[in-house]
Amino acid sequence: MTLRTFLLALIATTPLLSAAADSVLPFKDDFSGPELAGRRASRGPWTFADKTATCTQDDELYKKFKDHGPIIFYDLPHTDAVVRFSYKVDGAKSVVFTANGENGHVFRFVSSANGTSFRAFPSASADHTSIALGKPGPALKQGEWVEVAVTLKGPTATVKIGPDFTTTVEHADLATAKTNLSIGFAFGTFAVRGWTVEKP
Repeated sequence: MTLRTFLLALIATTPLLSAAADSVLPFKDDFSGPELAGRRASRGPWTFADKTATCTQDDELYKKFKDHGPIIFYDLPHTDAVVRFSYKVDGAKSVVFTANGENGHVFRFVSSANGTSFRAFPSASADHTSIALGKPGPALKQGEWVEVAVTLKGPTATVKIGPDFTTTVEHADLATAKTNLSIGFAFGTFAVRGWTVEKP
């Protein structure tokens, strides 16, 4: 096969590969049970009841995992997606949403008492250092359900937190193909429900 033939074949199959990657969507987790294909809950004693996943941080596990708190991963290969969920915290110091690619993090937001930061992880960075995107969002609220929607489309991420905050941030590497999504927290108790992932 000549190089030209190979390149033409690659170009022809690229749309098919993209379609296959997005074929896992839509995806829904109603947390009705502890087992679900594509979901990995770790770093803590997660419980699943009343269509809610709940976890209280185990401090020994936090240290074991090098100061990383409990987390739920979703192995959902995709490029663009709309992710919706609601969370509630009691004593948690941070909530972290991340979209990951084959080579590491792609996009992340972190909510804490100081506000919400939005970050991209440029592929050109040798040590995969993140950069801040846009202005900070709302501070982490304790003891009440907070609705979140994250729309990842091409080089943009639009994040809606609660009824009053929406922002759109942009970076070329946000268009990177994703392998999984995650939601995690540090300290206290965290609960999540109504997790859905759809095509935009």
